[in-house]
Amino acid sequence: MLRRCLDAMFGMYAWVVFGVCVAFSLLVAAIVPGRERRRRLVAGAARATFVLSGVTVRVRGLENLPPGHCVVVANHASYVDGILLKGYLPPRFSFVIKGEMRDIPIVHFLLRRAGSMFVERFESAGSSRDARQIVKAAQGGESFGFFPEGTFMERAGLGRFHAGAFMAAIKGGMPVVPIAISGTRRLMPSGRKLPRRVALGIDILPTIAPDAPEFADSRTLAEAARQRILGVLDEPDLVEKNPD
Repeated sequence: MLRRCLDAMFGMYAWVVFGVCVAFSLLVAAIVPGRERRRRLVAGAARATFVLSGVTVRVRGLENLPPGHCVVVANHASYVDGILLKGYLPPRFSFVIKGEMRDIPIVHFLLRRAGSMFVERFESAGSSRDARQIVKAAQGGESFGFFPEGTFMERAGLGRFHAGAFMAAIKGGMPVVPIAISGTRRLMPSGRKLPRRVALGIDILPTIAPDAPEFADSRTLAEAARQRILGVLDEPDLVEKNPD
């Protein structure tokens, strides 16, 4: 009973911290000029969410991020993943968010002003339009962060990667950096209302060059990145179990 009470108290405190950081980020998004300045401040607020909550975050492999533009791709296990990467990766990355977030005005405003881009998943014309905009930005030297599974599920495991992130990397001539996120599924899994206090990890893996001869297309590049993440992620391969 005591443990449950302490867990509930931590969860409520973490939500208060998150609310304060979101309020700060909204203020930044509304009044601070310059996208790069807004990115840095919002990234600082995202990191503060974990620091002030007392959640330990271990980051390994920052040296694997190239100094120039690139595409990072990560597994997706929780609502927390985007906030985590926003806080602990360099602020230059534009995160690609599912288009449904456009339907939540405050969230859409904050993400857009912080430099995120959106991709429609269910309407083909909108999906093609968004993909063209992302490729154009990639060719212009923008760095992107993707969760190529598209969404996350309650059960543990790494699903199939959609090809969009890897098409952008190929067309933009950008290296792909796989990232394995650990712990967020336990901290805030699908359906849970209060976060738990658990340690989180970010493993930034060696870069994959998209122009290497073994990557004939975006699908083979996607699978190469997926296998690298599986190599350090303590979760099963859902594609192997469900090949169709």
